[in-house]
Amino acid sequence: MTLLSTTAEDDLAVNNNGLVRFSSELPGIPEEKYLSFKNQWYIGSQHGCSCGFRHLYTSSVELGFGEPQEWYSEEASDIEATLQVIAIIRKLVERGELVDCVDAWAHGQETAEPLEGDLEINLAKINDPSFRFFENRRFLFLNQA
Repeated sequence: MTLLSTTAEDDLAVNNNGLVRFSSELPGIPEEKYLSFKNQWYIGSQHGCSCGFRHLYTSSVELGFGEPQEWYSEEASDIEATLQVIAIIRKLVERGELVDCVDAWAHGQETAEPLEGDLEINLAKINDPSFRFFENRRFLFLNQA
């Protein structure tokens, strides 16, 4: 499950399409407590859950950001959906809004899994095709040249 919060008052659901669905109705997972800002969104994919985005799981986060590679098969629709989400986040941050997100594995847990850490993501240093979510981390998006 991928959750996002922001200071922006925008209705992010206007961006909904067959690949990306923003919903102000959160799924009720305990990791929602890690969101920092007032306006909170669940980001679903074409599958209903958030699995239709580019992700690195806890065991492979050391790979960091990276563009899709021919040798590692990724669905074209997952790549496109992730590009759409990061473009929306980038637009908000460039406008001066605060944005964070949490990528959590929902497995019916009653208490929030401890996060592996908070990461400041400087969008001035990451191009959109390189972006992917990291499981069990909180991202705080910045734009610092």
